[in-house]
Amino acid sequence: MLKAVIADLKAIKENDPAARSYLEIFLLYPGFHAITNYRIAHFFYNIKLKFLARMISQSTRFFTGIEIHPGAKIGKGILIDHGMGVVIGETVIMGDNCTIYQGVTLGGTGKHKGKRHPTLGNNVLVGAGAKILGPFTVGDNSKIAANAVVLDEVPPNCTAVGIPARIIKRDGIRTSNFDHIHTPDPVSVEICRLNFEIDKLKNQIDKKEK
Repeated sequence: MLKAVIADLKAIKENDPAARSYLEIFLLYPGFHAITNYRIAHFFYNIKLKFLARMISQSTRFFTGIEIHPGAKIGKGILIDHGMGVVIGETVIMGDNCTIYQGVTLGGTGKHKGKRHPTLGNNVLVGAGAKILGPFTVGDNSKIAANAVVLDEVPPNCTAVGIPARIIKRDGIRTSNFDHIHTPDPVSVEICRLNFEIDKLKNQIDKKEK
């Protein structure tokens, strides 16, 4: 546990440009507090003191805004940046050196029993507000874009974006021309279609009246 805590400290210092010292991280970073308390809760969870484990988990949620179920299995070198609103479910498995931003949910869909939550490989980055839902794997070194909703497996070394998420880059090579900025508004497209139909019906009515 101590080795994992030290690795978490180093990960935050190396990857967060706002972190000025280890003391600052230790005293002031809610993401570090949440992952450290998770490791204590996970220890009690494993020795069947599950009520005590959940009590630690829920008190940490109250103070940090980050909810990590003590049953989750999380590797070392974890950076939870900002962290408010992060939820990590009971059957989540997370590898080493992962980065999680605020508002992320590693959860279930309500349709599965047993293993209900995702598995993240090593060196996975999950952007702010992303939702990864279901018992599938996000491969090593993959990136999930902010606000993406991931419902299917993501292979290693990929970048997934969108709702629902799709792969736009694999092994450093772009596989899709997905445009984040100029994505058509489905409501606007439907309104244009309806206006076209209305104009066509008006023309037919005018012809019959003549």
